[in-house]
Amino acid sequence: MQSNHLFLEEPIRMASILEPSKARFFAAMTKIVGTLGPKSQSIETLSACLEAGMSVARFDFSWGDAAYHQVTLNNLKMAVKSTKKLCAVMLDTVGPELQVVNTVETSISLKQDDTVILTPFQGQVATPELLPINFDGLAKAVKVGDTIFVGKYLFTGSEITSVWLEVKSVDKDDVACTVKNTATLTGALFTLHACQVRIEMPTLSDIDKEVISTWGAQNKIDFLSLSFTRHAEDVREARDFLSKLGDLNQTQIFAKIENIEGLTHFDEILQEADGIIFSRGDLGIDIGPEKVFLFQKESLNKCNMAGKPAVVTRVVDSMTDNLRPTRAEATDVANAVLDGSDAILLGAETFRGLYPVETISTVGKICAEAEKVFNQEMYFKKTVRFVREPMTHLESISSSAVRAAIKVKASVIICFTSTGKAARLIAKYRPTMPILSVVIPRLKTNQLHWSFSGAFEARQSLVVRGLFPMLADPRHPAESHTVTNESVLKVALDHGKASGVIKSRDRVVICQKLGDDSVVKIIELED
Repeated sequence: MQSNHLFLEEPIRMASILEPSKARFFAAMTKIVGTLGPKSQSIETLSACLEAGMSVARFDFSWGDAAYHQVTLNNLKMAVKSTKKLCAVMLDTVGPELQVVNTVETSISLKQDDTVILTPFQGQVATPELLPINFDGLAKAVKVGDTIFVGKYLFTGSEITSVWLEVKSVDKDDVACTVKNTATLTGALFTLHACQVRIEMPTLSDIDKEVISTWGAQNKIDFLSLSFTRHAEDVREARDFLSKLGDLNQTQIFAKIENIEGLTHFDEILQEADGIIFSRGDLGIDIGPEKVFLFQKESLNKCNMAGKPAVVTRVVDSMTDNLRPTRAEATDVANAVLDGSDAILLGAETFRGLYPVETISTVGKICAEAEKVFNQEMYFKKTVRFVREPMTHLESISSSAVRAAIKVKASVIICFTSTGKAARLIAKYRPTMPILSVVIPRLKTNQLHWSFSGAFEARQSLVVRGLFPMLADPRHPAESHTVTNESVLKVALDHGKASGVIKSRDRVVICQKLGDDSVVKIIELED
């Protein structure tokens, strides 16, 4: 493991800490993924979330049905239209998630040192002595001394709504456990997590496939968050399934690393996936909490070098019920940015939290402050060393665009692209200025009808740090000549000026393709 993961630029002027943060059109270069639920379903709240900086909306199908999520998505579309803020859609699968079934939804109080039995659900009523679960193989998977956590919202170590169990004995299909802390479980379903235990259930369940092929296909989801990814084969199977669902063959797959098995096979998973989500809630249970930061730093570094987006979860849990994060949480957000995270994923904070908009705004402000002291020069040199020579043509052009932008102190990099690949490569080098990705649609056909590409590519940029997309007029191809290029460039510059990113006499670096040649050029705007 390399030692220079914390890219902190020095020296920091202490006086700058006392300066108030300045408002910007882009809340931060680091993106924010918000999980939508009861507290963030209204058009008014969703509009405020978009204005505050949310760029990806996550729909968690471990809670709620397709009809409920469709109402939320329809409201989101109206919010996008009213705010004129793009937002991508992420579907989060249930995966091999174990659950306690509480059909009568009565509160279940468990006392420390008491014994509780976990047993396969067959219509039993959940009680403090008996917890029915949705899996009949737990007794075969665990052994005496194993740790099991049960709770409505994942165990954090402080919630009184989650319980820590230790396996006491196994008898046929039943698992007897000793309760390690007093807690009260409420609601219809509680998540159950068995630490470092292999659960023989498919990563993509039949229920997941049904949701993806109906709700997902109908809404042309941009991202699939593949819960409990354990092997590269999980990603390959999911991609094969998506390839048979029309437009979903363009959906990007983000592998969600949640347990020791996914951690063990991380390198091969990274190779197959389009991005990675570090689910620190479950992962912090499966490995010791003192090891989580080590995994975060090393794996984020690997994602950065591979040029694949990395998303960090569970950063401001306390804002679910409070208007301000703890000092440790604020520092954690900043460190995630300095470690190289592309996006911060908010779960309960926006799903059921009392302050979804304020949480997004606060996290955005912390990210923006951390970005100011991110040592881009050190990071750039490190990335170039990792890529080595000879670079590919596109990698060379992308790194050159960033180097030029830094040297001339450009206010923005404008990249013309059809697939989004060139823009993502530029973002890989973490320039200090925003990258305006001008996505040029391409005409395509399935032999039955014609359509334009581009919408997927534009929205999928919304999870990449520093990348801000706009969809160009399809009459202007990405590989065109002077007249049309100048026309598209004017639209991009006008958009930048309207956004407050570009001002008179600013320098702008442009990366585009002219015929068969890729070109990086610098322009200086007139008054």
